[in-house]
Amino acid sequence: MALVFLGIGSNIERERYIVAGLDAMARLFGDFSHSSVYDGAAVGFEGQPFLNLVVCVETGLELAELAKALRAIELEHGRAVNATRYSARQLDIDILTYDDRVGTEAGVQLPRAEILYNAFVLQPLAEMAPDTVHPVAGKSYGQLWREYDQSSQQLQRVEFEWRGRRF
Repeated sequence: MALVFLGIGSNIERERYIVAGLDAMARLFGDFSHSSVYDGAAVGFEGQPFLNLVVCVETGLELAELAKALRAIELEHGRAVNATRYSARQLDIDILTYDDRVGTEAGVQLPRAEILYNAFVLQPLAEMAPDTVHPVAGKSYGQLWREYDQSSQQLQRVEFEWRGRRF
C-alpha cells in the first residue's frame, strides 16, 4: 500500500465540490485523514477564491491508475477536458506525494513542486504531517512551513462540515 497526499481545491460552488471530492475519496479509498479547509485567493490567475485542503490516503493503486481515477473524478464533477492549469475549476485533485517517489512517472511530477511555493498546499500538509520529510528538500513539512514567507499568500482556516463532522 502506498501512502499518498492529495491536494483538493475548488473555486466554483466551492462547498458543493469540496464535499463531492471528499465523497469521491471515501468511495475510492475508504477511510482517510484530512487537514482543515483553507480559503485563499486564486494563485496564477484572476479568479474567485479557492477552498483547499489536503487528504492522506493509503492505496493499492499504482500511480498511473491513481492519476486516471482522480482525473475521472474531476471530469465527473465538471472539470473541462481541456482546462488550462491556471483557471477556475469545480474540483481539482492533485497528487502531491506518492510514498517517497521522486521524478516524473505516468505524467505526474513527484513530489509536486507547488508544495514548496504555495501556502494552500504547504500549510495544510504541515498541519497533517508536520514531521514527514519532503523527499527532495530533506526538511519536514512543519519546518518548511515555519521557514515559508507566510505573508506572501494569505490563507484563512474555515469551518467546514462533511458527513456530520466539523473540521
